Amino acid sequence: MSFPDITPDLKAAMPELRGRMLANQSLAELTWFRVGGPAQVLFTPADEDDLAYFLVHLAPDIPVYVVGVGSNLIVRDGGIAGVVIRLAPRAFGEAVANGDIVTAGAAALDKRVAEVAASANIGGLEFYFGIPGTIGGALRMNAGANGGETKDVLIEATGVARDGSKHVFSNADMKFVYRNSGVDPSIIFTSARFRGEISDTAAIRARMAEVQTHRETAQPIREKTGGSTFKNPPGHSAWKLVDAAGCRGLRVGGAQVSEMHCNFLINTGDATAHDIETLGETVRERVKANSGIELHWEIKRIGIPG
Repeated sequence: MSFPDITPDLKAAMPELRGRMLANQSLAELTWFRVGGPAQVLFTPADEDDLAYFLVHLAPDIPVYVVGVGSNLIVRDGGIAGVVIRLAPRAFGEAVANGDIVTAGAAALDKRVAEVAASANIGGLEFYFGIPGTIGGALRMNAGANGGETKDVLIEATGVARDGSKHVFSNADMKFVYRNSGVDPSIIFTSARFRGEISDTAAIRARMAEVQTHRETAQPIREKTGGSTFKNPPGHSAWKLVDAAGCRGLRVGGAQVSEMHCNFLINTGDATAHDIETLGETVRERVKANSGIELHWEIKRIGIPG
């Protein structure tokens, strides 16, 4: 399907815009699942000022969504009406270390931040080496792995509001909880500062190697997947609940519960977003029936059903 092309009107209202706007741009190749419909408008801002300018001049009734590298995302088959904003690594992907502090743009890969920290002998950020997303997503979701979370290391984050105003959020302002933050969902994070601790290089590298080994041996990282599908309920592991409900290897269309790690869904080759989401909902129903525990999605799902 395709949406009405509103880019001419947007460009006319924003004569000084420097970023790129594309109409009816496919989003499937921007997600790890490789599924989903188009964005009515895909906007890539030139920098933070360009992003703010765009938002100031965008009609408030036009929906706005933000995507990173799409590692924890399902875009539904009908696509996304409104504007999808993608922060490009060129403008938002820098990561630098100074003392025990790492400053990173929202488009910087989590793994890259861990590497920059390690190169500067900064420990405490090794857990990012095992998260296949960007810092923007890490801020929004309080991303964590292998015993560490974003809330443990964040000093402050910067972001742009829907009205184009710029804001700085302290760690306390972020109102972090498990796999989420309490900041207004309309805020688009643009950068962050993290504090680690000066540590032994060999120890840091050893920890990163442990993280990588765990990923390679326990997770289907070479499949078309979206990472951990469900949040761990208090006192439980989601994968154990899924396994106990008999869902390991379960299929819907081209989507399958991973045999290697059953809190991962995979696209076996020809899945639709509908297949993947239906499989996830089927798993949730079976887990609830088997254990009485309701699983909640960790993967973000956006867009219109096909």
